Amino acid sequence: MSNDTSWHYENFEPTGSAIGYRITRKLDEVQSPFQKIEIFESTDWGNLMLIDGAMMLTTKDNFFYHEMMSHPALFTHAAPKNVVIIGGGDCGTLREVLKHPGVETAVQCDIDEQVTRMAEKWFPELCDANNDPRATLMFDDGIAYMKNAAPNSLDVVIVDSTDPVGPAEGLFNKAFFESCFRALKDDGILVQQSESPLMLLELIKEMRAEMGKAGFTTFQTLPFPQPCYPTGWWSCTLARKGKGFDFREADARAKGFQTRYYTADIHQGAAKLPPFVAAELGE
Repeated sequence: MSNDTSWHYENFEPTGSAIGYRITRKLDEVQSPFQKIEIFESTDWGNLMLIDGAMMLTTKDNFFYHEMMSHPALFTHAAPKNVVIIGGGDCGTLREVLKHPGVETAVQCDIDEQVTRMAEKWFPELCDANNDPRATLMFDDGIAYMKNAAPNSLDVVIVDSTDPVGPAEGLFNKAFFESCFRALKDDGILVQQSESPLMLLELIKEMRAEMGKAGFTTFQTLPFPQPCYPTGWWSCTLARKGKGFDFREADARAKGFQTRYYTADIHQGAAKLPPFVAAELGE
């Protein structure tokens, strides 16, 4: 190893594991009113963003997460026009959402403006859609935003949050999910990042139970690889008020935009849970 490199490790207590990256230098750091944001340059993974010491994204692998947080829901809803992203300050999910020409409005509401400013500086490729006329970037409390959202006004709500601690803690409970339920139309879809199905399956079960208490009746958890997150295997969970998840397979196959991971086949494969996950989630 060269003398001008070192290793950065993140220990993740809930899974009893750690992940490390070979880095060349720290590029930037800011302490916002909410959290500490750091940017590192790595030898193999591009730039890294850490929030309060926890890995948020890398240049190399963020596409897994951003594509799976957006396209499965948008290709399941019959005609998604009005989308809200709670969190998502790095703007990657917003970029993916706005690849869908049928989307008319996409509001991104993240409490911390500094996350977006750091993304614009160090991950500009994620911010390609920030100036799209359909996009609105808000820096506000996402919990309050959803509480005040007009009833039956939204088609898809994507909760692109950090782990359920600190500013994101209130995004994983019945009260917040009730706000989302009320704001969604009858055929609306809620998407929540739902951690590792390998080591944090109890959290997924608890989250789905809270969604159920809020009124949602149908759930679908979709696993996907995410090398920079604990265990390297992550998931998102979709929730709906009533009917099931009618995947618009033909539209997904004919999509007029590029993705690096998401395809119709990947979507269908992710919906078929491994037996140990399906058994725990009652599917």
